[in-house]
Amino acid sequence: MKGIPEERAIMLGNYIVDHEATVRQAAKVFHLSKSTIHKDVSFRLLQINPNLQAQVQKVLDKNKQERHIRGGMATKNKYTQLRTQAKK
Repeated sequence: MKGIPEERAIMLGNYIVDHEATVRQAAKVFHLSKSTIHKDVSFRLLQINPNLQAQVQKVLDKNKQERHIRGGMATKNKYTQLRTQAKK
């Protein structure tokens, strides 16, 4: 998804707020790099729509606080699957 960076920043911001998405999830949906997503919602959006950028920042801060939990759950699931496969 290319296009006008300002329009893209607003679309990304709305997506992240509506879906409480991570930068990685948004990058996957919009077929952009994580750095492009981060630049759009952190810098461009601040100049275009500061209110939306503040909402996005809240979601990103929440995701940052929870990432260690998600990582732990991913590791737990990985080893649970490995144990299940080994029993077969």
